[in-house]
Order: sequence, then structure tokens, then C-alpha cells
Amino acid sequence: MKVIICGAGQVGWQIARHLSAENNDVTVVDNNPDLIRRATESLDVAGITGFASYPDVLERAGANDADMIIAATFSDEVNMVTCQVAHSVFSVQRKIARLRAQSYLDAIYSDLYRRDHLPIDVVISPEREVAEAALQRLQAPATFDTEQFLDGKVQLIGVVLDESCAVLNTPLRQLSELFSTLRAIVVGVRREGSLFVPEPGDQLFAGDQIYIFTHTEDLGRTLEIFGKSARKRERVIIIGGGNVGLSVARKLERRTDRIRARIIERDRQVAERAADALERTIVLHGDGLDRDLLDEANIEDADAVLAVTDDDKTNLLVSTRAKAAGCPMAIALVNDPTLNSLMAPLNIDAFINPRATTVSSILRHVRHGRVRMVYSIGDAEAEVIEAKVMAPSSIADRKLRDIPFPEGVLLGMVAKGGEVIRPRADTVIEEGDVIVMFCLAKDVPEVERLIQPGIGYF
Repeated sequence: MKVIICGAGQVGWQIARHLSAENNDVTVVDNNPDLIRRATESLDVAGITGFASYPDVLERAGANDADMIIAATFSDEVNMVTCQVAHSVFSVQRKIARLRAQSYLDAIYSDLYRRDHLPIDVVISPEREVAEAALQRLQAPATFDTEQFLDGKVQLIGVVLDESCAVLNTPLRQLSELFSTLRAIVVGVRREGSLFVPEPGDQLFAGDQIYIFTHTEDLGRTLEIFGKSARKRERVIIIGGGNVGLSVARKLERRTDRIRARIIERDRQVAERAADALERTIVLHGDGLDRDLLDEANIEDADAVLAVTDDDKTNLLVSTRAKAAGCPMAIALVNDPTLNSLMAPLNIDAFINPRATTVSSILRHVRHGRVRMVYSIGDAEAEVIEAKVMAPSSIADRKLRDIPFPEGVLLGMVAKGGEVIRPRADTVIEEGDVIVMFCLAKDVPEVERLIQPGIGYF
């Protein structure tokens, strides 16, 4: 597949990294020569320096025979014009654009993106993706990572094991025997900084970060087995009233379980805009690092603090201060993945990486075969892939034990019709089934080959 990626920033670079590693023909376009140099020197991609919306630049990038264009520059308008030029001049079939401004995303203007108006096939909103990720963290408060699959019936959770976990030093195969009715499976373990897919004889130890697939109905029981509380969060303090914080507050106000939220925002105009847009949420103007303001917001009585300002260090410091003031849970928005290692020393419970959420959103629209969803783990260390099994493919109508999955891949859950099951060695994977797999990054290309039907998606 020939793909043009416009924008060589963090998101564009990660998309190029994924697609080039899978032997796609990738060209990266950016008006910053340093970013192009970084991409071409570190990745197997071609680079074009120039403005992505210029027709001559796209022509040099190979738009005449490109299968897809991904517009992920820092400018919404450049991304929109790039898709228009790609459609009108070069007839590129599939166009994906990252748009940030909320006005472009309002549902009442969705007619704008029709092919006879502004031809964008997929619109990705980083702020909305991050807001949704934040809500999922709040719904599973004992986890540091979480995502839903199979239409919300299956949840991936990441938990850190401590000494209170009752199943430490127990081979995983024994867990399956002890909890035979539990629809859950450990699919990934990060130990001493290294992520791996566990074998049935592997044991878990205190300090391990583990990833688990669980049926949503079994989420509470799964958390209890691994020593975590499933207590609901009813009072939330949001630090940052920008697009992300405002989106989270709006979604909380629409929920039926009436979670109470307060926002602290340093910029007066942003705070006033948030106050005007919300009905039940209290908005306080001030610095989230101010201990007196945190006390005014009743931080000691809050169930969680969600720090989503546009500054990583502020988010980390606010989270730490909130935990020191008595808040039991802190979630921080962190753009720089190298700061994730500070989560444990700073006693921060969970982090949200906007780059990873945006990359995951774009990848789910790029994959070959019948991939329905992709979720990136850590700093692109692994992926969770949800795919529909089509015939002919290498896995259709075969028992799980007979499918040659690589060592870094574990099949977690299977949806057969309306039923979701935890697969066993003799489970037959049939055409029409939807499967969810945990895959280390190096094994993603082989997984795509296995699930690829006879005729590609495109």
C-alpha cells in the first residue's frame, strides 16, 4: 500500500514508523527539513520538504498513485485543504485528517465532509479521543490503562500488582483452573521495563505491570482477584478547562450516574467559556498547583483528580500534590512518553498519552484485512488488534492450537455471534468470528499476514 503522511511531528512519525515497518510504501511530507531528516534517517520512508497542501508538493510525494493520504500537520486548515487537493487533483481514494478545532467537529456541520463538499473520509479529533480515554480511566479506577473492545463487551485493563495480590507466585495455568468460570486472561506482563507475552507456566510477582482481557461483566471480579478495588468514583476534580477538560466534564454531566465534577482553570477566559458551556459543573479560576485552591475544591474529599492541562510537568506536579493532599487517585495527561517512568515514583495512578490515543485511532482506519480496531500499548511496544475473521485466510476454520501465531501474540477473546468467550486450545476460529489479540510490535506484520483475506481491504 502506498501512503502519504503529511506532518512529521510525533503523531506523523509514529504512523510512519508503524506502516514502514510493515513494508508499506510510505512518504512523509513536512515543511520542516529537520523533521524530514529525522524521519528519513530513522525510518524506511521517503521524505519531501514542503507544504503538504501544495499540489506540486503532493505530486512529488507520489499522490498520482497513492492509496491513502493521512493529514496530521499542526494546522486543521492545512489538513483539510490537503485532503481536498488529494481528492480533486489526484483522486486519492482514502483521506484521513486530524482536526482539533471544536467548531469543525460539531455534529450540525458534519455534512461538510461529504465527497461533493470537503472530501474527508475519516476525521480524527485528538481532544475527543483523549477525553474518552480519561473517562475509561475513571470507570476502571484501579487500572493504569484501559480500552474497550467487541462493542464494549470486553475490556483491556492494565494493573500494577502489589503484595496484597492473592495470586502472586502462581502459574497462570493454575489461575485458569482455580477460576474456571472467569472470562479473563493475562495477555501481557511488563517486568523491569521489559514487556512480554506470558507462557502458561509463568508466574506473577509484586511490581509487575500486567495487561488483562476481561469480559465487562466480570470486570469487578477480575479486579478483586488481582488485589484491586472496583469502587466507583463519584467526585472528580479536573485540572484544566480547555478542550479536553471541557469535553470530559460535558460527558460526565450527560451520564446517568451523576458523577460530580469541578474544574480548576488558570486562564480566566478559558474558565469563563467552560462555566458558560456547563450546567452542573463548578468552575474555579486559579492555578491547580495552589494548595489553598485545591482545599477550596475539597481535594481531600474527591475520589479522583484528572490533570489535563497542556503542560506535562504541571499535570505531573498537580497529580502529586493532589495525592499528598489525600486524593486517592490521580490521572495525568502526559505527551512525552519518556516521563511515564515517573508515574510510580510520583505515586500517580494512571497516565493518558494523547499521541498513543491518536495513533491508535488512525491505525484502526489504515490496517489491511478486516481489522476493526487497533490500540497502541506503551510507547508503541505492542498493539491490541480486533479483527473479523474472513475466508480464505490462514486462521479461518482452524483450531487455536493449530494456528501458527508468533510467540509475541496471544489471542485473548473471541466473539461468536452474540457470545463472547475466552478461547481454549481446541476452540475453532470460524469465518465471521471477531477476535482480539495482544501483539508485540515486532509480530504485528505477521499477524496482519495471518488475518489477511484473499483480497485486501483496499
